[in-house]
Amino acid sequence: MFDNLSEKLGGILDRLTGRGSLSEADVDAAMREVRRALLEADVSLDVVRSFTERVREQAVGATVVKSVTPGQMVVKIVHDELIATLGSEGEPIDLNAVPPVAIMMVGLQGSGKTTTTAKLARRLTRRDKRKVLMASLDIYRPAAMEQLAVLGRDLDIPTLPIVAGQQPPQIAKRALEAGRLGGYDVVLLDTAGRTTLDEEMMAEAAAIKSTANPHEVLLVADSLTGQDAVNLARAFDQRVGLTGIVLTRVDGDGRGGAALSMRAVTGKPIKLIGTGEKTDALEDFHPSRIAGRILGMGDVVSLVEKAAANIDAEKAARVAEKMRKGQFDLADMREQLLQMANMGGISGLMGMMPGIAKMKNQIANAGIDDKILKRQVAVIDSMTRQERKNPDILKASRKKRIAAGSGVKVEDVNKLLKMHRNMADMMKAMGSGKRGPMAGIAQAMGFGGGMPSPEQMKALAEKMPGGAGPGGMPSLPKDLPAGLRSGLPNLPGLTGLSGKPTLPGLGFPGKKK
Repeated sequence: MFDNLSEKLGGILDRLTGRGSLSEADVDAAMREVRRALLEADVSLDVVRSFTERVREQAVGATVVKSVTPGQMVVKIVHDELIATLGSEGEPIDLNAVPPVAIMMVGLQGSGKTTTTAKLARRLTRRDKRKVLMASLDIYRPAAMEQLAVLGRDLDIPTLPIVAGQQPPQIAKRALEAGRLGGYDVVLLDTAGRTTLDEEMMAEAAAIKSTANPHEVLLVADSLTGQDAVNLARAFDQRVGLTGIVLTRVDGDGRGGAALSMRAVTGKPIKLIGTGEKTDALEDFHPSRIAGRILGMGDVVSLVEKAAANIDAEKAARVAEKMRKGQFDLADMREQLLQMANMGGISGLMGMMPGIAKMKNQIANAGIDDKILKRQVAVIDSMTRQERKNPDILKASRKKRIAAGSGVKVEDVNKLLKMHRNMADMMKAMGSGKRGPMAGIAQAMGFGGGMPSPEQMKALAEKMPGGAGPGGMPSLPKDLPAGLRSGLPNLPGLTGLSGKPTLPGLGFPGKKK
């Protein structure tokens, strides 16, 4: 969603970072461009004005830290102000109340309330281990209640039985009674919306609130609505009283203005963001991570969290051991490709990797997309078990058969085999270092044989943006498995050759096609 804003701000700040010193005129010129970029991204005018004013004040009188250029200092100031505008700390859904905790979902029709209700129910059930009851209070939209019931059946989460003729406040009261009698922890109330703001909807939402007394009132807002989302949030907050915002369709091509404006104008935290159509595509909103994504700094912590949620640790350990021994076959590679697809595919992973934003055009021109993973899995599926275990037996006639079976050209089969060989060779080389697998990595990083000394590690930390202290590398979530705390798992092709990520089908970085 933030691609457009990211591209513009990245270009402006890149021009500043190349300079040895900054004058007031340089900062003013940059702020004019930042103002234009934010306005084009649909950010509210008041928010833009205060944002650029705060950045300008700090940038002109910025005390420049040693070993950091003034331009880099401005990037840090913009980054910090983005975080402040989005809300300094991420605020999760608050469940600290006497059960059943009522959570009321409000918003316009078509913003994704019903789907978001199901997503939230799935998240509370599977991640937080809460017993959840969903209730639809939408008596106007055809089949709205049935839609929630179907989603509930698919997710195996109970929904309140439909009783014809009841009004929304009565349904809310019945839902809470059912929640108390059934021993539920959370009751989700999916209210009705209208295509536009109207008095009838507001009066109904206020009546439901006074009946149910919900602990959380979440506004579900479509991130594609732009500046109008601010008026929507303000109106709901004045009449119903919001406790938080859920932004949907963050994976769309909206310009990101809604996220920046709503938090600043209403003062209400954005608690969750919907990142796709599936019921698992709901994430906590972390201001610092979103700010990092906007400025092209990547989001390594979210990438690690995604890996933790989607990667089977035992399977990964088995494959890693086989790699170390040089026994990494095509069946293992297929597992890695599928795990990568589960983590959001190439586009999902690349969006979180630092520096990738600047390469977007080259990547688009190279025609790299998530279909590559499917094609590569199809190629491996077209092989016999013997061929997967021993790729060396694949001669011309076998390759032709595999290509025909998977609907690709022989060159694509050769590319896959070459990629497999490169991965296997590199893993073997990393495993054959003097002091185990880490020695090979240390050697690749230019530390010679063995692990780096504390002095070398300190020198490396100083080279990193922001050092290794606070503000340097992001801290990892406490609930991560031990195996992932030391860094990212080995993903196919993302093994950092020459210090740059390589992706399936891309070959080596730096090679021209």
